[in-house]
Amino acid sequence: MSVLASPDEAVTTSPAFTPEQIAACVRQVRHHAHIVTDPTGRELGLVMGPRPTGGIVGTLPPLYPEWLGGRTFCEAHGVRFPYVAGEMANGIATTRMVVAMARAEMLGFFGAGGLGLPEVERAVHELAAELAGRPNWGVNLIHSPGEPGLEYRVAKLLLRHAVPCISVSAFMELTPAVVLCSAAGLHRGPDGQILRRTRVFAKVSRPEVAARFLSPAPPELLRPLVESGELSAEEAALAALVPVAEDLTVESDSGGHTDNRPLGVLVPRILLLREELTRRHGYTRAVRIGAAGGLGTPDAVAAAFALGVAYVVTGSVNQVAVEAGISDEAKAMLADADIADVIMAPAADMFELGVKLQVLRRGSLFAQRAGHLHAAYQAHSSLEELPPQLRAKLEREVFGAPIDDVWARTRHFWQQRDPAEADRAEQDPKHRMALVFRWYLGNSSRWAITGDTTRRSDFQIWCGPAMGAFNRWAAGSCLAERADRSVVQIALNLLEGAAVVTRAHQLRTYGVPVPSSAFAFTPCPLA
Repeated sequence: MSVLASPDEAVTTSPAFTPEQIAACVRQVRHHAHIVTDPTGRELGLVMGPRPTGGIVGTLPPLYPEWLGGRTFCEAHGVRFPYVAGEMANGIATTRMVVAMARAEMLGFFGAGGLGLPEVERAVHELAAELAGRPNWGVNLIHSPGEPGLEYRVAKLLLRHAVPCISVSAFMELTPAVVLCSAAGLHRGPDGQILRRTRVFAKVSRPEVAARFLSPAPPELLRPLVESGELSAEEAALAALVPVAEDLTVESDSGGHTDNRPLGVLVPRILLLREELTRRHGYTRAVRIGAAGGLGTPDAVAAAFALGVAYVVTGSVNQVAVEAGISDEAKAMLADADIADVIMAPAADMFELGVKLQVLRRGSLFAQRAGHLHAAYQAHSSLEELPPQLRAKLEREVFGAPIDDVWARTRHFWQQRDPAEADRAEQDPKHRMALVFRWYLGNSSRWAITGDTTRRSDFQIWCGPAMGAFNRWAAGSCLAERADRSVVQIALNLLEGAAVVTRAHQLRTYGVPVPSSAFAFTPCPLA
């Protein structure tokens, strides 16, 4: 597949000096850009394509979207473009999305977070059948502090089915599941180089967490895996020589789990940490650093590459793609969002820890209602201790059902998924209250996915400010209509636009009077 510029743009072979002419030249990124002077020698202009006769101040070579990131990333993962569609949980990042990305020579991750083991296994079977022999696809392994057994079983499942890439997210510490994914299958090639069977991506937003993934797996986690037969002694020995992850995604102000850190601060810090740990451990290959969070426009993508990352990961904006596993009602709400229409709210999977995630505020009362639940959880030790007035308010405005009924449904769910959780709740009133409150948080995401219009005001839609920026950028273009928003078209236009923005910056640094209009790329159909 080749990416083509807009077909109605001819190569500008005559000197361009006016703002409009220069802006047209900037968009022709696949041609040489020759910087020339006007007859007076005082003004700089451009000639595109073949080298012109006469004096030339300088020449920029062609620029392709494929070249924006690190070449080693594309080589390692068998892709053409340094671009990843991230793993939106609960299957919002669908198998259909992953397949589309793989066939477009990019990389996509299935959103396994929040799903049960049977659902994950069905998705893995489907992807393995659709993408047999392709290395450029993967599945998410999300940290599940409340369900460590499920986390480990998912990891074993992904390894058993030889999923080529695993993206681990929301981890604050290394766990046996992560170390197993990283170390299983390590071996030496004919030249003695350590080779991986599974390529682990790690999503981080804090330097201290990044350091754990940039370092070799600790002996205290490797040893039990060897003793249990999960790893061989050779695999454990090799794991002590390589980083846990060879692709590290720096996640800034994103939808879902986020620390709301600015990308421009976080990426340079992690890049320095990467260099320090590469020297300390004597790695022969540096870990590839990527960027995620806030990437909803070509300018943002170009800025991420300018910071020095090898690849970019998008998330929030892919929820409006036709392949996304979320309802039309939720997509319509996302399409109305602006950059300030987001808010932090309690996370279902880490509710007891007080962890929050970023969600859409516009059109939904989820964040406010989830906040009431967490406040009640902190103030009281059991459901029985809830003041009658508060209990009635929660039943009426949040649950839409008596709390006793909600507990019955919750207990049935956990008896099917993890009976130990149901048993613990029977013995621990505080935990029982947490599970009941998590019933609302968990179902609010499912209501958004299924499009339950009776619970529209409770939709939990993970979303960062990038969604609002994307909406403003796509307005009036070929990406304005939701039916035209494929995940591949979104990706190609972000990359194409990032190449144009990068070329504009290059020319400006050489003194060319690049107009502001040259930095604005309008989405167009790309193939």
